Amino acid sequence: MTTTTAPERPDRKVSADEAREVAEGAREKEWVAPSFVRDLFLGTLRMDLIHPYPEQDPEEVQRAQPFLDRLERFLREKVDSDRIDREGEIPEEVVRGLREMGAFGIKIPREHGGLGLSQLSYMKAMELVSSVDGSLTALLSAHQSIGVPQPLKLFGSEAQKKKYLPRLARGAISAFALTEPGVGSDPAAMEATAVPSEDGESWILNGEKLWCTNGTIAELLVVMARTPSKVVNGRERRQITAFIVETSWPGVDVKHRCHFMGLKAIYNGVMRFTNVRIPKENVLWGEGKGLKLALITLNTGRLTLPVAAVAAAKRCLEISRAWANERVQWGKPIGKHDAIAQKIGAMAANTFAMESVVEVCGLLADRGTYDIRLEAAIAKLYNSEVGWRIIDDTVQIRGGRGYETADSLRARGEKPIPIERMLRDFRINLIFEGSSEIMHLFIAREAVDKHLQTAGDVVLPGKTAGQRLAGLARAARFYAWWYPSRWIGWSFWPKHAEFGPLAPHMRYVERGSRRLARSVFHTMMRFGPKLEQRQAVLFRLVDAGAELFAMAATCARAQRLAQKDPAAARSARALADLFCRQARARIATKFEGLWSNTDVPTYRVAQEVLAGEHRWLERGMVSFDG
Repeated sequence: MTTTTAPERPDRKVSADEAREVAEGAREKEWVAPSFVRDLFLGTLRMDLIHPYPEQDPEEVQRAQPFLDRLERFLREKVDSDRIDREGEIPEEVVRGLREMGAFGIKIPREHGGLGLSQLSYMKAMELVSSVDGSLTALLSAHQSIGVPQPLKLFGSEAQKKKYLPRLARGAISAFALTEPGVGSDPAAMEATAVPSEDGESWILNGEKLWCTNGTIAELLVVMARTPSKVVNGRERRQITAFIVETSWPGVDVKHRCHFMGLKAIYNGVMRFTNVRIPKENVLWGEGKGLKLALITLNTGRLTLPVAAVAAAKRCLEISRAWANERVQWGKPIGKHDAIAQKIGAMAANTFAMESVVEVCGLLADRGTYDIRLEAAIAKLYNSEVGWRIIDDTVQIRGGRGYETADSLRARGEKPIPIERMLRDFRINLIFEGSSEIMHLFIAREAVDKHLQTAGDVVLPGKTAGQRLAGLARAARFYAWWYPSRWIGWSFWPKHAEFGPLAPHMRYVERGSRRLARSVFHTMMRFGPKLEQRQAVLFRLVDAGAELFAMAATCARAQRLAQKDPAAARSARALADLFCRQARARIATKFEGLWSNTDVPTYRVAQEVLAGEHRWLERGMVSFDG
């Protein structure tokens, strides 16, 4: 094998195979630590990983509580979210107050000036912030979850940590720069470049980054850029490298501050880099490791969004409960009417489940002996989707008052309940840090990883006859045991009896896990290499797996709450039972849809629309399509 530097050809289009190769090269290919969700997709229910329910270290709780108390008091007394939304700015006194209490260094180790708190404590802090203001969540989360502190903590050299972590802990705001105007989820098409300087002491960065949250006010950035490709075995292999960049350096410019439907005070912008000289010691982790760094960072980094969804759901539940008791229609409170009661019951059950999902992820992350890449991805996908439905239902419950702004309500003497702002602020959560579609594809790819390792040489294109024969023998040995075992297994009484009235749901999860594993295998056999193009099918598999994970987490948490506080046993179990009953109906629909659906005709009509066949449907309006 030979490795040399390849000349850059920025005008060359990136093929689908190259894009796939870059993405595959950045994946964590090994599964060294256990993963509850990975085993779930393979048909094995590993309840020992989450039951007994993980507990937070009591010493950590004691250390974190004073900070959380200060933060809660500060948010209640000093933050005016309606003003922030109205003016599109976070007041300097608010940012200063957060700096002074250490809110920009929650997870930075104490030896580097931070609070040194755990992932779960950080998530609890973000839940408090999210319950008050989404723009503040974006500020703190973009800085600590995907900005400089987290990748620096994970991958930085000791010299880099000593140089930058104390500064970050004191409140030097940071950001993450990956997306480009023409590049969303396809990093192979990245155009920002960094090339070695003539003296070899620096890198010269050029390019533009879009939607860089905190970018307009940041002091420090993690910037992803293409560095010179390598030629490995005669093929060009694109390299993406991460750099720590200081915004005070010459050539770093904020080209534009972006404004959005919601999060009016988010400091998101277009960043331009023109011949920026980066010292070679500011390469983070190593040349060519940038995309893998980003993906690993996001394993825990994307947990902020699902906990923000929990905060929104709790606020919606509070608002809906109060309004449904207060508002009288046709002689009784609207909460007594079945149409509204159905929404509120589902809202309560789903809020309990969302909190269970994200809490178990945080607890597993803090233990450090689990691989939570799939758990975190499902938490982000699941909670953002369910949270959006909860907010939408809350708008409906509040009626016209849900659609009216808080300022307008205040001006006419009513309580300024900001559901309209919450709806605008929350919508981005289905897009941020991996859209729902990308999360589905990411989870699906990891879910079929074992099958591709086993039978990839049989079903994937581009394999030689010898590779296919060897793959066939390997697959036959594995599936001769694995496939029958996904049909056979005791998942009936008295198994999981320790869960009491929730035991039938746990037995269903175990049966559902085996059915999920069989369904993944069946769809791979049916569609072969074309499965990656049948995204609607993959999405149903992922959604079924997400519901099963949520059921398991919810039952485990309910059981633990019942043991800790017998007075809460009935309430926790009632919420878990309702959630599981509703989830089972959704799972059944997903499984049925694998084989009976309208995917093919829907895709066909979509292509006809794109080709202009149905443009007559667009008549009768004022068209702005030039």
